[in-house]
Amino acid sequence: MNDLYSLKQDFNKRGIFLTFSGPVSQSLVVEIGATLKKKMKLEEASKTTVLRVFSAVVENAQNVLHYSAESNFGVIAVGIENDCYFVLCGNMIENERVEPLREKLTLMRGMSKEELRQYYKEQRKKESDEGSKGGELGFIEMAKKASRPIEFDFRKLDGSSHSFFSVRIVI
Repeated sequence: MNDLYSLKQDFNKRGIFLTFSGPVSQSLVVEIGATLKKKMKLEEASKTTVLRVFSAVVENAQNVLHYSAESNFGVIAVGIENDCYFVLCGNMIENERVEPLREKLTLMRGMSKEELRQYYKEQRKKESDEGSKGGELGFIEMAKKASRPIEFDFRKLDGSSHSFFSVRIVI
């Protein structure tokens, strides 16, 4: 029981006020979204901020639903730090997806908002990569709405064909 309290204290220290770890479903995304909107309205966040954070949560949850190597299993957290909201998300992915995803996210990190808008238009016109369900467009959308470049990490798991992919969006 003390471990759970320690976890709660750690969340508080990091500014995290909403967390979920487990199988993600469409109905869960709706419930998380409703809870998030209520919490942010109580904190008097602007409608634009609420919409951007909500959008980042939905996009990340969609990525878990479509791409998690662990049967829709993912971790989602939302918090506030230095007057900015952030969304954290993580899930397992196949190792062969790491480098292509790293390249795309690294490319986006170096783009201005205008370059991201243009890149989004170009990607919409292209045919999707085989096996893609629009995830790249979701990352571009999040990057356009973020107040700073998307942060991401891939942690290769020893003896596994999977890596843990984590992403942080600051609004």
